[in-house]
Amino acid sequence: MSIDEGAGLDLATLRGRDYPTIRQFTVFLENRVGQLLEVVRRFEGSQVRIVGLAINDATECAIVRFILSHPEQGREILERAGLSIIETDLVCVELPSNPQPLLQICSALIQAEINIVQTYPLIAHPHQQPVLALMVDNIELALETLNSKRFVLISEVDLAERSEE
Repeated sequence: MSIDEGAGLDLATLRGRDYPTIRQFTVFLENRVGQLLEVVRRFEGSQVRIVGLAINDATECAIVRFILSHPEQGREILERAGLSIIETDLVCVELPSNPQPLLQICSALIQAEINIVQTYPLIAHPHQQPVLALMVDNIELALETLNSKRFVLISEVDLAERSEE
């Protein structure tokens, strides 16, 4: 089954896309004590949960990547904080229950000549399975490929529903 065949799922996103992706927000922070805490505290009192986090440290700044349970609200919170953000679509896939799940995912993507640019695990597990976020060089083909190989793709709706439980 390919994504455009539907399978009875409504995968339309707020941005008018009909494929299940998640948004990553990249923020550049000064590399000093307390900067990450200041950003994380901004979500306090909201329904927005951080469900994925990756930090790349450099001498003068840190590159912080967030995946949020409610990305529209999360973007507003980050913008109100005066932070410059970069928004990127990622593929999010459940790791299959077998001894080498990464081998399966990487093999499927390489067969389709899709390059993985970055990856990190999510803190939230919508269906009680480990989840991996992937930035790839061809998101539409990656989604179609993983879907055709029967991998479970995770959408923003899955992340929002899981954070409300």
